[in-house]
Amino acid sequence: MTSKALNRNSHECLVPDDSVERVDGARHGMQAAEPSETATADPSLDGSSLRSEAGSVGGGLVGTASHKSARLRPEAGEGAELAVTATGLSKRYGEVEAVKDVSFTVGRGEVYAFLGPNGAGKTTTIKMLCTLARPTGGRATVDGFDVERQPKAVRRHIGLVFQDQTLDDQLTAEENLRFHAVLYHVPHEEAAKRIDRVLRLVALNHRRKDLVSTFSGGMARRLEIARGMLHTPAVLFLDEPTIGLDPQTRALMWEDVLRLRREEGVTIFLTTHYMDEAEYADRIAIIDYGSIVALDTPAELKRLVGADTVELTTADDDRAATRLSNAGFRVSRGEEAIVVFSDDGEAQVARLIEIAGVPVSNVHVHRPTLDDVFLHFTGRQIREDHAERAMPMRMRAMARRR
Repeated sequence: MTSKALNRNSHECLVPDDSVERVDGARHGMQAAEPSETATADPSLDGSSLRSEAGSVGGGLVGTASHKSARLRPEAGEGAELAVTATGLSKRYGEVEAVKDVSFTVGRGEVYAFLGPNGAGKTTTIKMLCTLARPTGGRATVDGFDVERQPKAVRRHIGLVFQDQTLDDQLTAEENLRFHAVLYHVPHEEAAKRIDRVLRLVALNHRRKDLVSTFSGGMARRLEIARGMLHTPAVLFLDEPTIGLDPQTRALMWEDVLRLRREEGVTIFLTTHYMDEAEYADRIAIIDYGSIVALDTPAELKRLVGADTVELTTADDDRAATRLSNAGFRVSRGEEAIVVFSDDGEAQVARLIEIAGVPVSNVHVHRPTLDDVFLHFTGRQIREDHAERAMPMRMRAMARRR
């Protein structure tokens, strides 16, 4: 089964042991770890130094983006134990700088999102953090291990779900997980219990004996997440985890992911170009053209964009606008309605109608969204790539064999 699964899947393999890593390195041109590598965390990243490096969440740094002043809050909370750190991390491919001097920290147990269009540098960053690409500048650690000096230790402490499906569809769900358990040296007496655990976490226990070729795209994605959690990693990396899935399946998958965080305490690092998906994160880093242009909590990013707007369609817009302005509200005139700016639009609706003093026929409240945030910091809307759709399992397998 080992050679069968290794040969069938041509995707990058993320395994910690020396024998398979040599196969992986030969296939993908990766440099093997130095013989002197040890599985001890970097001594320069002890708890006290990490906490001082993290700083205070209340502080925030202001930098410069290509279009607007960037909002950067790159540190995890004060006193937070850190799962991921990056300082000046960069990656060049010839003349192309895919990732440009990015710095951030991710607290243990945090859900952290890289939000950006296709080609922004999200996947390249994850590859560097997961030791699948060597940085050309800067430094990064995962669970206290340096990604360049201790790559095998990093691999033992992470799980990774790639953009492309990497399951063997001619094996059952359970066989895929058992193969993964062997690669990660999960003790035989523990493997069965862990397989039961992760299959129940993603609600696939009833399909454990079924071939993966019979799974829907959403089921296969959930099985990949289960596989990524099988060896109990400290950090689970999800690279565009729901691309091509329908909204209902995406919501179900996120229930699984958040259950993993809640019950296993795992740190989640995801990349996405879906605005609604980024809302699940504790903090969001907006990345565009290889640079982080804004980084903060979803609520704070939206607040920085501006106030809520309340559109009022009235019987006398001039009179309503004058009365509201005299009451201290900022008001603008639209073609068919007046627009009132307020920090909490929904809570102010009744008061605005009362102050307007004229009949109101329609009210519409708009709160800033992540679309507004991305537009504010980059000057344009996020670029969608509609060509990227998940193919059915059988079609993907046939494409790989050609």
